[in-house]
Amino acid sequence: MSYSRKILQVLLMALPLHGISAKTAYMVLQNGRSLPASALAMEADKLVVKTAAEGYTLGQSFPLTMVDHIYGDKPVEINQAIALTLMGKPKEAQALLLPIVKEHHITAKFPGNFWLDAARALLVAYAINGNTDDTTKIGEEISDATPAHGIDSYVLLGKALTMPALTSKSEDRLAALRALTTQNLPDLCAYASFFYGNMLFKDKKSTEALEAYLAVPCLHPSGGLILNAAAELQAADLLAALGRPEEALALVESALSVSAGTVLADEASKRLTSLKK
Repeated sequence: MSYSRKILQVLLMALPLHGISAKTAYMVLQNGRSLPASALAMEADKLVVKTAAEGYTLGQSFPLTMVDHIYGDKPVEINQAIALTLMGKPKEAQALLLPIVKEHHITAKFPGNFWLDAARALLVAYAINGNTDDTTKIGEEISDATPAHGIDSYVLLGKALTMPALTSKSEDRLAALRALTTQNLPDLCAYASFFYGNMLFKDKKSTEALEAYLAVPCLHPSGGLILNAAAELQAADLLAALGRPEEALALVESALSVSAGTVLADEASKRLTSLKK
């Protein structure tokens, strides 16, 4: 039986690599061998071994095209950082994300990397905190890591979130976010819909805000469990205020079930206790 290269790649990515820790990001090569990403440095169009590992010697190099994919577990700090940003604590999120973005930067252009997740989350944290220059810089790095897509769509999200409230109309900021809810990236749509809901809530448009929050888990569920949980908690608050406690309780329980290990779980537990009184 013969397999196409693409099928073999999928099978290889699905198989566990024996003898290496999933907590460490590994570069898996076309020949099946692997090295810790931390043992490598990128120089132009090649990777150079800076720390001898897995049979490779100091100074040994190979072209970037030899890398098949990245193997390892997603850093748990990413979900916590996303939760912190959505809870209005972007500075705390930045503190968690910056080390990951730095450590995983060498993996940015290879399939299976977690740098892109961390970098996009950092862009949102910067934007929410009003760090326009940092938002622009990380946006450029993200676009550079995904050249096939041109300017990354998260750059547009960053611009929408950093539109100055004092010099731009609320309608313009709302329109910018609403336009992003129809993009092809589910997580981008989820972010845009969540922050669109926040703006509507701030403008005291509760019904429209509720629709925006519910769109996250209902229309863009694959955007991420943490985004779903944050939106469900926001929607639950609105439903409780509208005298619909049973629906609010169901959303809080849903949020609690998928947000373990993040501040959202703590918040969901508090609201669950409050609703059950």
